[in-house]
Amino acid sequence: MALRTDSFDLGGLRLTAGEGRRLNPSVVIDPFSLGGERYSVEPSLVPCRLDVSRTTGDGYALRLRFEARLAGPCMRCLEPADAVFEVDAREVSQPGGDDELASPYLESGILDLRAWARDALALALPATLLCRQDCAGLCPTCGADLNTAGPDHVHPRELDPRWAKLSELRFDG
Repeated sequence: MALRTDSFDLGGLRLTAGEGRRLNPSVVIDPFSLGGERYSVEPSLVPCRLDVSRTTGDGYALRLRFEARLAGPCMRCLEPADAVFEVDAREVSQPGGDDELASPYLESGILDLRAWARDALALALPATLLCRQDCAGLCPTCGADLNTAGPDHVHPRELDPRWAKLSELRFDG
């Protein structure tokens, strides 16, 4: 098992312009809080592949790849849900120029691998994490799990109280 690497000193690689290295660090990714629910990242120590290339002018081109599982409650029915996400993130940092060319994860040659991995995973997440693609969710009237309730689960339709007086109208001809 690779050692935990939260930050990495790229200067220690002593790369010259055009040189590159492939590293295999492991990083801890903090849990996510989505919609007030907690989602854990598994495994607790995520193995990564980090490609580092030196550009001209003391810059770096970086590529981070890993696979992680996010586990927590389904966003529709609250049953356990998990999904595996493949992340392939790239950063280019060319210091000394415009701030648009500077990576927020690289400062003074130190790469904040933990923050980059968490942000990259966050960008790979879908809008909703479901227990299954066709999850029906919970009944808005009684809260029953519609995945197990079956097609005969119905409630009598209640009249909207704002329109109730209209039901008392009688038209005599």
